[in-house]
Formats: sequence, C-alpha cells, structure tokens
Amino acid sequence: MAVRGGSVVYRYLLRLLVLHSFILIFSVLGSGIRVCSICPGEIRNGSAVAEFCYSNSSFVSERRCCLKKQNSQVVVVGLDFGNCSLSQIDTELQTASTAEVIDLTDNPLKNLPVSAFRGLVGLQYIVLPELVNCPGDDISWEEVNITANKRICKEQKNICGTTGQLVPLCPDSSMCEADGPGLFQCSCSDKFHGYRCLRKGAFPMMMFFGILGAVTIFCSIMLWYTQRRKAKLTF
Repeated sequence: MAVRGGSVVYRYLLRLLVLHSFILIFSVLGSGIRVCSICPGEIRNGSAVAEFCYSNSSFVSERRCCLKKQNSQVVVVGLDFGNCSLSQIDTELQTASTAEVIDLTDNPLKNLPVSAFRGLVGLQYIVLPELVNCPGDDISWEEVNITANKRICKEQKNICGTTGQLVPLCPDSSMCEADGPGLFQCSCSDKFHGYRCLRKGAFPMMMFFGILGAVTIFCSIMLWYTQRRKAKLTF
C-alpha cells in the first residue's frame, strides 16, 4: 500500500507542475496583449493613438491597442485609454513596455504613480488631462504643451544622459540605464555584482543554483515523506 500511496503523490506533483508550466507560458505570451482589454471599445477616431496608428500601413488596431510585428512577435506600440472612466493607472500598463504613444484624456485621473510607467523607455508621446502632470514630472520630457484641456508630453528624456536635477546616483562599479519617464536603474559593470554592485568578481552561478537545487530536492523529499505517511494511515 505504501508504494501505491507514493505513486499517487508523484502523479499529483507531476500534474501540479504541468499545470503551473502552462499557466506561466500563457501568462507570458499574453501579457502584452491583455492590456488592450483594460478599457472596452476600439481606438477612438481623432485620438492621438488613431492618428499614430493609421499613419503606418504596417500597424493594425486591436481593441484599444495599436500593434505591430517585431521580431516575429506582435507588440503594443499605442494605447488609447481615453474616456475610460479611469481613476488610477493599472499596473498592467507595464506589460506594454514597447508602447510609443498613450492617450489618457477624458479620465478622472488625479496623479500618475511613476512606478506605473516603469520599463516604458520607448514612450515618446502621452496625452493627459490638463491638471495631471507628465510621468516623472515635466522635467522628464523635452516638450510639454497644454492645449484644449489636455497636457501633451513629448520626447521622453534619457535620465542617464542629462545634467542637473535629474542626474542619478549610481556607484562607480555600475552603469546607469533608463527605466521609463524619470526612472533609472543601476546595472553592475563587468566583474561586479551584489548590492549596489559592491562585490567584485563574477556572480557565483554554480553555488547559487547548487544551493537552490539542494533546497528544492530537500523540500520535495519532505513533501513526499509526509504525504507517504498520510497515505499509509489512509490505507
């Protein structure tokens, strides 16, 4: 009976692993397109996204998104979330890291969290309600115009290549990389790793994965052992 109980546990763990793998794969493949369904309807005629999308024959519209093919994948280049009754920005926006144009007009927005635009390094044009500041503040953009109750932010600045108030503080052993409007991250230079890139030498990959593998095997054995005991008691 003990063998049968162990077999049941193994089959359960295998099914759980397969299910988790499928969920992970589909979430990765669909993450950039799900953002198109945040707001119902299609791209509005006359919006900044419509003008951008229809001006290029290689772009196609899908719900509230403008899409293009890039390296055999379909990516989002425009998002029209105007008149969507949005009071805050969904974190799903970060999945559309390839977006170049975004329209958020006619929404009851008050403030835009900077973190909502993390990773959108290619964003070059965003239209907002007049009283809402540009992501990363106006200083993160080359040009800011207010017209017809709209605030238009154009040409995102590369924070790593500026001087003055925007200069980021990265350790000497790292490189500054733009990470969205007003955002940056410090990537470790060669031969440095760890917190603030203060540790010299290559990251110990073998040790890391060796420890991770050992912990995983230990947890699997403990899980199998406890389930095996339960199976014995059941039978």
